[in-house]
Amino acid sequence: MARHNIVFGQDQAVQQGRNYNAPQFGQSQGGPAQGTQWSSGFDQQGGDQLEAMYARPAATGQDTGRMTMRDALNAITATLGLIVVVGFVIAVTPMLLGVVAGEAGQQLGLLIAGAATLIGLIGGLVLALVNIFKKQPSAVLVLAYAGFEGLLLGGISGTMENIYPGIALQAVLGTLAVAGTVLVLFRMGILRTSPALNKIFMVAMIAYLIFGVVNIGYLLISGTSLREGVVGLIIGGLAVVMASYCLVMDFEDVQRAASAGAPRNYAWRCAFGLAATMVWLYIEILRILAILRGN
Repeated sequence: MARHNIVFGQDQAVQQGRNYNAPQFGQSQGGPAQGTQWSSGFDQQGGDQLEAMYARPAATGQDTGRMTMRDALNAITATLGLIVVVGFVIAVTPMLLGVVAGEAGQQLGLLIAGAATLIGLIGGLVLALVNIFKKQPSAVLVLAYAGFEGLLLGGISGTMENIYPGIALQAVLGTLAVAGTVLVLFRMGILRTSPALNKIFMVAMIAYLIFGVVNIGYLLISGTSLREGVVGLIIGGLAVVMASYCLVMDFEDVQRAASAGAPRNYAWRCAFGLAATMVWLYIEILRILAILRGN
């Protein structure tokens, strides 16, 4: 099974999926079908057995141990759903505490949002590295990663919402619009990856990461960010394009894993990759909106 993501290329679950060979028609699990002696009672007994075989439900991923599209969708829904729920609770905390306890409650809510951002950033980074380098996908670790990402996004959104009311909802709608458009175009066969585009994407990602490191250093020294104004909008726009291409890679990974019969737990690897891309996309769109509303 061809892979686009260099991190997942040596995944043990993928290697198992590549080596999986289902028994061929006319063969049993133990080897080639053997000759069958016909008996006078075959019509009655064989007919009943054949009818019973056709009456059985089709094998599922649970029966075969192989990943299906339903397995992938279930894992993706659980992962993204946890991010949304945790993020929503943290994001609305400053507003709710402000309604209950006034200015003091709002300040307490902002402190909670700030703490959630820091915890989510550190925990999400650590669990992202663990999930990337772990040979076997783990549902528990992926869901734990989703919980920390929910803290991160909720903390950032709650803080930004206090500065620019309504910006979090705008960012959510923008993220859904971009992801939905990419999915529709992918399903129509318009968006696809290619070796040449993959190389361009990797070069762009390296440049993006280098710029991020330089920006952090500049921020610590001068107290201002390079990602402001026109430059910030250009970098943000390019990041959204890269995240969108990464979504296409994620969709192809899910499709190919299901077609190649990867192990069932690989659905959580797909969910992790897609969740990481969606988090990145949301943060970039939130940054762009903040720049636009700050001018």
